[in-house]
Amino acid sequence: MKHPFKQPSKIALVISIALGLTACQQAEEEIITSTAEVQNTVIKATSTIDSESAIKFINQAEAELAQLSIEGARTEWVYSNFITEDTAALSAAIGEKMTSRSVSFATEAAKYANVELDPVNARKLHILRSSLVLPAPLDPVKNAELAQISSELNGLYGKGKYCFDDGRCLTQPELSALMAESQDPAVLLEAWQGWREIAKPMRPLFEREVELANEGARDLGFADLSELWRSQYDMEPDDFSAELDRLWGDIKPLYDSLHCYVRGELNEQYGDDIAPKQGPIPAHLLGNMWAQQWGTIYNSVAPEDADPGYDVTALLAANNYDEIKMVEQAEGFFSSLGFDELPDTFWTRSLFVQPKDRDVVCHASAWDLDNEDDIRIKMCIQKTAEDFTVIHHELGHNYYQRAYKNQPHLFKGSANDGFHEAIGDTIALSITPSYLKQIGLLDEVPDASKDIGLLLKQALDKIAFMPFGLMIDQWRWKVFNGEITPEQYNQAWWDLREKYQGVAAPIARTEADFDPGAKYHVPGNVPYTRYFLAHVLQFQFHKSLCDIAGNEGPVHRCSIYGNKEAGDKLNQMLEAGLSQPWPEALNIVTGTKSMDAKAVLDYFAPLQVWLDEQNKTENRQCGW
Repeated sequence: MKHPFKQPSKIALVISIALGLTACQQAEEEIITSTAEVQNTVIKATSTIDSESAIKFINQAEAELAQLSIEGARTEWVYSNFITEDTAALSAAIGEKMTSRSVSFATEAAKYANVELDPVNARKLHILRSSLVLPAPLDPVKNAELAQISSELNGLYGKGKYCFDDGRCLTQPELSALMAESQDPAVLLEAWQGWREIAKPMRPLFEREVELANEGARDLGFADLSELWRSQYDMEPDDFSAELDRLWGDIKPLYDSLHCYVRGELNEQYGDDIAPKQGPIPAHLLGNMWAQQWGTIYNSVAPEDADPGYDVTALLAANNYDEIKMVEQAEGFFSSLGFDELPDTFWTRSLFVQPKDRDVVCHASAWDLDNEDDIRIKMCIQKTAEDFTVIHHELGHNYYQRAYKNQPHLFKGSANDGFHEAIGDTIALSITPSYLKQIGLLDEVPDASKDIGLLLKQALDKIAFMPFGLMIDQWRWKVFNGEITPEQYNQAWWDLREKYQGVAAPIARTEADFDPGAKYHVPGNVPYTRYFLAHVLQFQFHKSLCDIAGNEGPVHRCSIYGNKEAGDKLNQMLEAGLSQPWPEALNIVTGTKSMDAKAVLDYFAPLQVWLDEQNKTENRQCGW
């Protein structure tokens, strides 16, 4: 995923949201919520544990977090736009202050876990208690140890490089670019294997980190870290796990068809010795360091007549779109749905073009600096089709932020951590050829024969990602609850990758390896299920909004551009923020309180028919 959104909860427990920042997944940073100074900042315990003292605590914590979030957002904005040693120090200082307070609030909230409260305050208390990602133990020595381990794990990943025999030493982004471009299996294998060398030293650190974080979770009243992570979804943790299994069961037949087709095409390209006709696909051949998305091999597996006949990058140039006009057009999408125009401060304070006189963080992100109307984007826009889509996506986050501005601070966030990302992607699904024609970029909409290529390109990114988005936390939850022991870390990782993705390590792996650590979100302690949820929800939202808009054609051709009825429903859901359980928010747009993968299947229905025909014609034996 090139621009998926990284969405923790909005209460200063994970800094990116508490600061009002909504950054996308590949921005390889997320502040871990543990701190060696927590013992010095814990709220003084009250002698009375009753509803009155609980509400007083909640109000104090919420007020302080609201103020801290504004202070932190401004500091982080300055740091991201003026990267110096001084601004880095300021950023670190506010980050430490906010994590310290967040841990202390969670610890205090746990004391009121059994107090009977009204629904609003009960929800706020649960958010304060359960939204920590890596809870620190109460023991100050262990707390300091956890903070040190977290720092070391992030450092091992961030500093990781692999050096080839010719002297080239490449970072992870450089190795990923190599894997996206090369079709030499020897080069792909070396890059794949080389990057995983950086993770080996992480194994003992990760094992100890799990022990300490589990102790921290128990201090907050949870059985283990798995239960804490799964408790954030307005249902019993085990029920949430079952919900994920149900959704994946519905999507799997489509994934199986895609897997079968891609495996067959790779076999034709590389031969039996490199890419066997049956069994799992070797993980290094799919154009991505983690085989999580396969879009970069599209040209290798696309049908000959897949070209839709237009290039959005060229169309932008031909119509004199500069960076500002691209953003204005994206704003026009939301205005067409009935949303208010962006405030003047958005245009004067956002960063659209990479400055020539200073270092900035160019990764696309959406910001809310004052919890009200000071919303901005920060990205170094390239005049390309990809960034045209990303701008629509990022503004989706901004409009969500502004919609829930009237909620109490603890409810300023998305209904669950999959919603925020899903909103941006829902809007991006409406950037169809018909939308491009409506705004004057395209003269004619290609006929339906060109849809297969467009759908295949999307499926290689979105459908191929889904089992990966699911299995990472399936592995971690089993590690956290002890079902997977340290002696099984790597074997269990590859067992799950084969079970869900049908991919296998291209060379033998042992317990001397720690391949989970080669994916940032494991050493970085970033929950991952949110991305699976977002991939389901975006299609469910899109289908429902298209129905509201009166779409009668194929849903993959639908754009809700210009439909104020769809915009009104969307805005009602966005305004609710985190104030109610996500099934209630989902019901506003979809008319149902259940996540449903049927919309995914409807969207890709023509592609699945085509894939099954190709697999049958080639007499491919699907499955692994």
